Amino acid sequence: MTSAAHAVYVGLFRHNLDAKNRLTIPSKWRFAGDEEDVYLAVPHPDGYIAVLPPPEIQRLRDKVSEVKFGDRGGQDFMHRFFATAHFCGCDKQGRINLTPDLLHHAGISKETRMVGTMNRFAIWSPERWAAVDDRTQGEAFGDLMRQIDF
Repeated sequence: MTSAAHAVYVGLFRHNLDAKNRLTIPSKWRFAGDEEDVYLAVPHPDGYIAVLPPPEIQRLRDKVSEVKFGDRGGQDFMHRFFATAHFCGCDKQGRINLTPDLLHHAGISKETRMVGTMNRFAIWSPERWAAVDDRTQGEAFGDLMRQIDF
């Protein structure tokens, strides 16, 4: 196993929730110490669950610590965002438990699509992932690569 600082999240995995809303994290994505509450699962505005490992949690912590108490919009955002956020760790079988609120936000009932984005990963419903997959095929993908200057 790698360390959290060196974990890399790439690939697409199709996993199902079990009866207790647990989801198996791909073994390639796990790291030493991930049995503690080290992942932060958060609702993404685009309708999926973003899962942040420790280095990304620290970046988020640094960012939100800059929001002033008098910044009503910033405070509103943080209240909404963190009200449904969930800390979790892997059990001995490599599963994390997801809350009903997060699953509802992402439109997930059983099947998932887990998509790595290098420094974190996303959990999608198959239907919502299919829409992303459709709009990023072929030349559209090339346009996206050029847009981000990759």
